[in-house]
Amino acid sequence: MTAGTAQRRERQVACAWCGREIVDATTLGRRRKYCRRSCRQRAYEQRTLTAGTAIPEDAVIMRPEEVRDLADRLFELRCAAEDMATAVREEADATELGGLAQTLVDLAVAAERLR
Repeated sequence: MTAGTAQRRERQVACAWCGREIVDATTLGRRRKYCRRSCRQRAYEQRTLTAGTAIPEDAVIMRPEEVRDLADRLFELRCAAEDMATAVREEADATELGGLAQTLVDLAVAAERLR
């Protein structure tokens, strides 16, 4: 594949360390896994610290406050899903359902963030 015929591959992915969205618009080489050098460094440090232990290489190690934040985001997501189910049961109009659906999507995106 030459530079003239290379197709631009663009995709949105989450940083493997912090979860921020990154847009990878490269035509050659490896796709990015991290949004910044500092995220790549933190991931390297975690891999180095867990090497030779019983902790799997792909394990996600989180501080207690990160776990609480994730639990809060998941609770908000569940509440939004319950609100959506109630609105459907009560035959809410399309505008209200659209708003609830957007809230549900926004909370799901936030819940995907591990850090």
